[in-house]
Amino acid sequence: MLNHEINKAFRTRLEKGGAVLMPGAANALAARIIADLGFEAIYLSGAGLTNTYLGMPDLGFISLPEIAQHTATIRDTTDLPIVVDADTGFGNALNVRHTIRTLERAGASAIQLEDQVNPKRCGHFSGKDVVDIGEARSRIKAAVDARQDPNLLIIARTDARATQGFAAAIERAQAFIEDGADITFVEAPESLEEIRNIPAQLKGTPQLVNLVVGGRTPILALEELDRMGFSLVLYANVALQGAIYGMQAALGQLKSDGALDEAGPVASFKERQRLVNKPLFDELEKRYADS
Repeated sequence: MLNHEINKAFRTRLEKGGAVLMPGAANALAARIIADLGFEAIYLSGAGLTNTYLGMPDLGFISLPEIAQHTATIRDTTDLPIVVDADTGFGNALNVRHTIRTLERAGASAIQLEDQVNPKRCGHFSGKDVVDIGEARSRIKAAVDARQDPNLLIIARTDARATQGFAAAIERAQAFIEDGADITFVEAPESLEEIRNIPAQLKGTPQLVNLVVGGRTPILALEELDRMGFSLVLYANVALQGAIYGMQAALGQLKSDGALDEAGPVASFKERQRLVNKPLFDELEKRYADS
């Protein structure tokens, strides 16, 4: 599918209603597994990309070219919508404009911007801060104006809950809606009451909730979040945390036993090749050799 067709279908899906369960992918292989398991959308996590690509914590080390490269790579592997974490947009409103144009060309279906100061940090870390409301709103206005495809979605995230309180975070989300954001995202609510109040107080605009395993936000069932009115239920780094667990298990057994075969805690060689679509390349190789 062409990207504008994917974007239109994603917007239509969200307008239809019902929460979309969306895992995060830090690379193209994770994206293939997410698609293979039948999920409806993929989230390119800035934190996950920083952890896997750089081996560093989510403290603002990743750059726009690196995010764009991984967006394009994931787009080449799947027709699922890709929601791309663009951090703060990498500067002022003019930088945000460039960020939106770059990631749209790379294949994003939705682009998430936040109101943290530069350099940003993980939304579930201590010590973060947000820019003033005027600067935050200018980022969203610039993002809305910059998109070429009207079906590209702009997701406005606020981290103000941690520094200014829940009411201030809701006020910022309401302002972002006025500025044209298609979806808002109040990061790191800390209670069931706060989670419930997000869609209740921001009616008429789709809401994203981020469930971080081990983070600040209580984990709730998809069905409950759907009833509350959330449109996107994000597990940004479950795939990454699962991969870490699996690598530690497999490599720990290899270290202790000195050998490991397919009876160990690993995917089979055949399954690995299936996931990276080797049969397709075998067929292409045969086709071009015969021509």
